[in-house]
Amino acid sequence: MSPVVVSGLVAPAAVLAVAALAWITLGATAAVVVLVVGGGAVVARHLRELDRLARWAGSDLDAPVPEGRGPWRIAYSALHRRGRTRSARQRDLAQTIERFASAAEAIPDGMIVLDASHRIRWSNARAHAHFGLDPARDVGAPLANLVRQPEFLRYLDQREFSEALVIDSQRAPGSTLSIQIVPFGVDERLLISRDITRVEAVARMRRDFIANVSHELKTPLTVVSGFLETLQDAELPPRAKRPVDLMSEQARSMERLVDDLLTLSSLESEQNPPQEVRFDVLPLLQELAAGAATLSCGRHTIEVDVRDPAIVTASRAELASAFGNLVSNAIRYTPAGGTVTLAWRRAGAPADGALFEVTDTGIGIAAEHLPRLTERFYRVDRSRSRETGGTGLGLAIVKHVLMRHEAALAVTSVPGAGSTFTVRIPARRVEWTPATST
Repeated sequence: MSPVVVSGLVAPAAVLAVAALAWITLGATAAVVVLVVGGGAVVARHLRELDRLARWAGSDLDAPVPEGRGPWRIAYSALHRRGRTRSARQRDLAQTIERFASAAEAIPDGMIVLDASHRIRWSNARAHAHFGLDPARDVGAPLANLVRQPEFLRYLDQREFSEALVIDSQRAPGSTLSIQIVPFGVDERLLISRDITRVEAVARMRRDFIANVSHELKTPLTVVSGFLETLQDAELPPRAKRPVDLMSEQARSMERLVDDLLTLSSLESEQNPPQEVRFDVLPLLQELAAGAATLSCGRHTIEVDVRDPAIVTASRAELASAFGNLVSNAIRYTPAGGTVTLAWRRAGAPADGALFEVTDTGIGIAAEHLPRLTERFYRVDRSRSRETGGTGLGLAIVKHVLMRHEAALAVTSVPGAGSTFTVRIPARRVEWTPATST
């Protein structure tokens, strides 16, 4: 039996014993009086203790637990032990939170916790410096009201955060920030900001160096190629013809490489914004299909699937270059007899924009290569890349064109079964038009 029950039965048992004794010695009336008085005293005592318990429960959390006798002493002791345990756990939790806060403050990156409405729930000191936040004033405020840069607002509203955003700092002119958003929890996001001014300066020096070298190589390569073409047209001894042909082939490869490097430099230049126009996407896809047929020389089946015609606002030349790179890759890496399909359709909901897809039945790409496909000079199979004449810059060009248009590239592939390269065009650049018969 519980100690509380045993202790609680002591007083009623004593009253019953006294009442029985009174019955024997003084009669029934005396026994009833003893029962009424004793029972009333027991009830009054419990009511008093209940009142003390209620007052304690309604007081401050740190108020001491009352002391009692009998069963109430046992109950109060249990509450006291529970209170000590709760206090110990609160201290441990407070220490954990303090250690986390200290660690977050020591991190060299800015950190901001956002709710589903992009309101600030917490931020560290580095984030305050990066964005000019006031920890006492800005908690609960929408971050979009505090950081008004258009590119940041577009990044904040999008659903895909696999790529970091690089922007100039508003607080420190000449500084550059890299911003990455990581979804976590239930409709919460962690924004991480990093000062990459030095890294960006080194990258800019590298880009300028490549651009300058490419420009310097362009003219001598053109001269060499011109003389080689002249030699090829001339009557050469048999022993000289093969070396001239090889030199011409290598010169053309170098010209393609230089052209791609110059294209990348142009795309990365801040002084070269895209020249945007409104154009019908259907003629562009027809041009791409015609180019694919020419490159294929009849070895592949080229299909065009335009489900939802549209007018697109963008740089037509840049999108044509990016889409063309995807199509030419599909042709080069699809064996003869395969199929290459160019598709244009809605992405789903109106706010999701449009999708351009290039699907092939080629050799496919292993999963470990997919994250690095858009890196410069990255090759899945170097020997096959040399055979197909690629420079290793095609998908890097695609990536930079899409970045300039707030678009994104996704790749799915099954080795031996083919690949699908999907470009998502933001909704603000797409105007859907009624389908027309062709």
